[in-house]
Amino acid sequence: MLRLSVIRGVCRSFSARSVSRSRFGVRILRCDREPVPPGSSIWTSTRDGSSSSSIQVGKHPNRTRSLGAEDAIRESIQKSKKEIAALQKSQPAFNPVLAIIQAGEDNQVLEMNKKIAAEIGLNVIHICLPRECSEDEVVEEILKLNEDSKVHGLVLHLPAATQTSKVLNTVKLEKDIDGVSDINVGRLIQGDVSEGFVPPLARAVIELLGKSLEGKTVLIVGENGPIEVALQCLIQRKGGVAMSCVWNSNNLQKQADIVVLTNGTPGEIPPNCLSPGTTVINCAAAVVSEGLNSQHRDVESTAEMGVGTLAATLRMENVVESSRRWVERQQYKQWNLRSLKLQPLSPVPSDIEISRGQVPKPVDLLAKEIGLLADEIEVYGKAKAKVRLSLLERLKEQPDGKYVLVAGITPTPLGEGKSTVTIGLVQALTAHLQVNSFACLRQPSQGPTFGVKGGAAGGGYAQVIPMEEFNLHLTGDIHAITAANNLLAAAIDARILHESTQSDKALYNRLVPSVNGVRKFAAIQLARLHRLGINKSDPSTLTVEEITSFVRLDIDPATVTWQRVLDTNDRFLRKITVGQANTEKGFIRQTQFDIAVASEIMAILALTDGLADMKDRLGKMVVASDKKGHPVTAEDLGVTGALAVLMKDAIKPTLMQTLEGSPVFVHAGPFANIAHGNSSVLADKIALKLVGEGGFVVTEAGFGADIGMEKFFNIKCRVSGLRPNVVVLVATVRALKMHGGGPNVSAGAPLPKEYTDENLKLVADGCCNLQKQIQIAHHFGVAVVVALNVFKTDTKAETDLVCQIAKDAGASDAVPCYHWARGGKGSVELAKAVREAANQQNSFKFLYDLQLPIVEKIRTVAQKVYGAEDIELSPEAQTKIDSYTKQGFGTLPICMAKTHLSLSHLPDKKGVPTGFILPIRDVRASIGAGFIYPLVGTMSTMPGLPTRPCFYDIDLDPETEQITGLF
Repeated sequence: MLRLSVIRGVCRSFSARSVSRSRFGVRILRCDREPVPPGSSIWTSTRDGSSSSSIQVGKHPNRTRSLGAEDAIRESIQKSKKEIAALQKSQPAFNPVLAIIQAGEDNQVLEMNKKIAAEIGLNVIHICLPRECSEDEVVEEILKLNEDSKVHGLVLHLPAATQTSKVLNTVKLEKDIDGVSDINVGRLIQGDVSEGFVPPLARAVIELLGKSLEGKTVLIVGENGPIEVALQCLIQRKGGVAMSCVWNSNNLQKQADIVVLTNGTPGEIPPNCLSPGTTVINCAAAVVSEGLNSQHRDVESTAEMGVGTLAATLRMENVVESSRRWVERQQYKQWNLRSLKLQPLSPVPSDIEISRGQVPKPVDLLAKEIGLLADEIEVYGKAKAKVRLSLLERLKEQPDGKYVLVAGITPTPLGEGKSTVTIGLVQALTAHLQVNSFACLRQPSQGPTFGVKGGAAGGGYAQVIPMEEFNLHLTGDIHAITAANNLLAAAIDARILHESTQSDKALYNRLVPSVNGVRKFAAIQLARLHRLGINKSDPSTLTVEEITSFVRLDIDPATVTWQRVLDTNDRFLRKITVGQANTEKGFIRQTQFDIAVASEIMAILALTDGLADMKDRLGKMVVASDKKGHPVTAEDLGVTGALAVLMKDAIKPTLMQTLEGSPVFVHAGPFANIAHGNSSVLADKIALKLVGEGGFVVTEAGFGADIGMEKFFNIKCRVSGLRPNVVVLVATVRALKMHGGGPNVSAGAPLPKEYTDENLKLVADGCCNLQKQIQIAHHFGVAVVVALNVFKTDTKAETDLVCQIAKDAGASDAVPCYHWARGGKGSVELAKAVREAANQQNSFKFLYDLQLPIVEKIRTVAQKVYGAEDIELSPEAQTKIDSYTKQGFGTLPICMAKTHLSLSHLPDKKGVPTGFILPIRDVRASIGAGFIYPLVGTMSTMPGLPTRPCFYDIDLDPETEQITGLF
């Protein structure tokens, strides 16, 4: 930021044709322009425009008001009115707003500003502070108004002592309609006011002086601030010579054609300081010597409004212009994305070395490149930012881009690279085909990061960067979910304890306490009363029976389904006993921990469409049943608002970037085997608006198409209303060999030779799984492009064979991909195939009707997707289904919790198992998220650590603070 002293120096040397210094030490700037017509009548005003007088030496105006001032004022007002009308025609709900911060008494200029604002149709926010208010108090008010998107201009009506540099420079550039901040003045000097403003008072003086000042000398007296700088700059551009001096009669130079008196109180101006023909503009209520009129009979002074009123109208013009710019900023902006260059090495370095070798763009720059406004992001460090949901309202009329889902075949325990393909595809589209594209990924759980799988930022030259920030903590969303989930768990056990140890009266007195002699219900308690049919708001009016109904949730401990969560793989928390301390008075029960990403709150985060919807879903979460079999919710426990508070920032997607500078949203992180396994609806919707028509949003579903893709279609697409244009199905030669009968593989162990040597028979036999997954996608009526993620041990014969079999099975195309080794350049052919397939018509449909009974929906998924012969319900599962149906939850979609390592429930059954019976051992309900989830076989919701977890290789250098061992 340029400081004012620097700006002033720049202004005095800017575009000057000749520079000289008078004997009074006044710096003079000269440039050649047209002269001012002789005999001009000039209006004068105080520094803030509150009073004025007209002084002319040489020609009498005969006390007539300047038509130039009246015309300029009238034209300015009419112009502003027309512009506001045009803005409101295009944006009917739009209202331009001027904010005024006042400290001290009212005066004429304040009333003038408010009057003209009202005349042209501006709404005014008037904030009054005490005259003796501190600098910090003013700054605090300015900062609030800076963040208020409804305010388009800010006027500071403050005592001179309060108008400090700190105060003036706190005002945002786009709201500084008085044009007095250092940045605004600096831009004026540079000739760029596209985002700033010319000070209205300086502009008013120049307007009244005419179109040209060529050959005229203008002396600016008294000002030592932004008005002087602005006047010098504007005078110079009109062809005049600008001189400046402080208030000192010895400094007033008779050769000046025009004298502009700015701020301060000089006392009298001696008559011998003004030459005949000098025009004086008084912007400081200067007192011209009485002797001036007596000694110079050709001098006349009148008290008329002119410059001050014109300055006020021009100030309102600036507000209108600020409003127009604001409306313009709300429109969709074409991307101006600068891709980052890659220089791939061979052999390919480790993921973390590649990540550290690329310097990401500052995230605020990335945001600007893709059309985000400055107030739509909340920056976390240098490379991450939360994106506010207000963007959806701003771009609600913007057509969506194309929607691409990346799924996969049944994977090996090593993973087949869906995230890598997703990132490589987006890099190819954006950096190499110049097509707007966005990747939408899930946030990784730290359980697998420190356990078996490692991180989820992609790999090789197709990564999200910085990868260590992506994989560790990110912006704290999972921690927020953990906190909210466990608060609710604590509330359940505490409520059971308190109800079991207190009378109705004692409970009521504690739940509705008297505070300072006043007893009232909380808002959430009033809502519970209404649900109970008790329409009372005065705690003293409830009957004994009503009090009992209100205070007793009567939770049956055996029916509690809400578990505590932790974002760590910990097998010893799969079954625990709580309440063993003496303080819990013998209330002991068995429970368990789930991994954090299995929490229903995570599922809600991924499926919600806004804060109100999220709060509503959180309140609907069923945590247990009462002893009569009725559902007990988070709303009944009174914790909904607290949960929403903990989740208020987590609901915003996190913006990051790929190695080639393509944008990425990271948001939500449910597992696909124990949850619905997709990133958030909000991230997808925002990205679809940002890429615009013709752009692409590429999102990823967890694990194989039988799990993540099925839930994407049947759950996520139902909730969001979005429809995919194409599915990218990721396959690897390695996984196909496993499905063809190859030996088992495990993390950390060397691959058997069957996977490193060419073996066409294993590949061909294993393609049955690829064919089945293509068939599953076709059940939903969506085109499929197969992306073969090529490893260095794959042969051309193997890749050609896979691509041919995929096309024969109905894939629109099948393409070998080399993004791991080459970045986006290695996936250009995939990007072209996806673009072509996405432009084809599809006939998307859901797999089942929601009105089907729960059992039939489970059976449909089992038979049509997994290939099961039938299902088998345990007695517990059947009881739960009957209960959920009775409670009114029978029309919810199904979210199967099943192993990801096989189409069946048995992880060792590879290829395409048939003829099996799918066992449903339990059924749970995520009512807030909006689905029923059956647990298949022995599926666990808390992973465990292997013999040699990933954490053995993860370390921190205490000197450089660099992390090692992540992958």
